[in-house]
Amino acid sequence: MNESSLKTEAIVLRRTNFSEADRVLQFITPNNGKLGVMARGVRKEKSKLAGGIELFAVCDVVIHLGKGDLGTLTSVRLNVFYSHILEDYDRMQFGYQVLRQVAKFADDMQEPEFYTITKTALASLNNLKIDLRVVQAWFYIHLAEVIGHGLNVSRDNQNRPLAEDKKYRFDIAEMSFIEDEKGAFDANHLKLLKLLQHKDPDIIAKIGGIEQLLDDCLSIAHAASE
Repeated sequence: MNESSLKTEAIVLRRTNFSEADRVLQFITPNNGKLGVMARGVRKEKSKLAGGIELFAVCDVVIHLGKGDLGTLTSVRLNVFYSHILEDYDRMQFGYQVLRQVAKFADDMQEPEFYTITKTALASLNNLKIDLRVVQAWFYIHLAEVIGHGLNVSRDNQNRPLAEDKKYRFDIAEMSFIEDEKGAFDANHLKLLKLLQHKDPDIIAKIGGIEQLLDDCLSIAHAASE
């Protein structure tokens, strides 16, 4: 492989038609962040590139790096296609949201975690046995961490340790828990939020009794990622 070429695993974030036969692609990659690539002739019926640049897929690509902002896609091989996402409308729509959010924030930040959370989120959406809310909450929490909005589920707004025998409300403006005897959040919510920070969705989905906690935790996770 010469110095003007890059071989990497990649996930397509966006595809935009360009001229009659080409497409401009946005990839997220493990070690090279977000890349813009021209796929020449990919819209032609017999193109060898077409089958490897699906959304909701992981592929191996070879990109020729020229002098401009866009590289040129020279080779692609489809590794995994998360086809089950397309079987459920809500999962598909959230999958699109994952791609949009990563594309948005990866413009300004070259963090390898963007690739990791994208791949894990898509793989989890593909597993129809995992509650969609688990995947959503997991993605939002990890996106928030990557962009510097990580949740503090150990201490309250006064920097006191969160206690198992107390209740809390969550202040979106301060992005912190505030002790409140009428608060909606208790030790079980905090435990689930910690699990979402440290375990993958497939592990969390096996834990019993979390169904009644998911909506509350999802609302916090979503707020943190905004």
